[in-house]
Amino acid sequence: MPVTPLLLDELHALCITLATEAGEIARVRRVEGVEVAATKSSDVDIVTAVDREVEEWLRARIAAARPDDAVLGEEGEDSPGSSGLTWVVDPVDGTVNYLYGLPFYAVSVAVCAGPPDPAGWDLLAGAVRAPALGHTWHALRGGGAHRDGTRLTARPGTPLSKCLVGTGFSYLAERRREQGAVVSRLLPDVRDIRRLGSAAVDLCLVAEGSLDAFFEQGLNPWDMAAGWLVVTESGGHVHGLDGRRASIDMTVAGHGGTSEELAGRLATLLAS
Repeated sequence: MPVTPLLLDELHALCITLATEAGEIARVRRVEGVEVAATKSSDVDIVTAVDREVEEWLRARIAAARPDDAVLGEEGEDSPGSSGLTWVVDPVDGTVNYLYGLPFYAVSVAVCAGPPDPAGWDLLAGAVRAPALGHTWHALRGGGAHRDGTRLTARPGTPLSKCLVGTGFSYLAERRREQGAVVSRLLPDVRDIRRLGSAAVDLCLVAEGSLDAFFEQGLNPWDMAAGWLVVTESGGHVHGLDGRRASIDMTVAGHGGTSEELAGRLATLLAS
């Protein structure tokens, strides 16, 4: 399917609508009360009934609007398609925050051409809705990134020593121990570290300048797809270490030369 400007606009609008409406479902359910429905990688890596409900809703809406598109989601099985486009969705990014009533959770909706894999995807449009924060970040390939209607613009890089850096941790105990060791050695090199609990929100905060940079190991496609596009369309960079693409091994984001400086320091820390 040729990706025309009209199609891009349609996909962009649908991303915003889906993320906004799904976010409202999540917000209302949070007011009603939330319980753990299951666990995944460990007994502290949780899934709520709302995660499943919101993803089922997203899949149904996408199927109705774009029946030939594929869907890759965090909680359900992959839905194949024939159009060459894939929706990459996270129904509640930051589920532990959501369970505890903390505001840093979001619905992330993106669509890409080609494989739904950071190694080779072509991100077309995306939106991240954080209902408890009252913000929607969204981006269109070649059309820029916005927060609540305000255009996000490229910023100069910040020296690592003056960076406020976001990160996240695995729910596997041994991996958390390793990640904690890296953070403890990185901390003297930066202004400070923040762990907010939602990679989708973290990436968007980099795009708007509320964080100077972000890094995390273990991110899946649905954790980063929409946020990745918001960062890059704001003029920032998203990548891995040693010139590689961002992946489950490492994702680094920032503006100017900030992400490259951070990636270089992380590569040194991980190698030592």
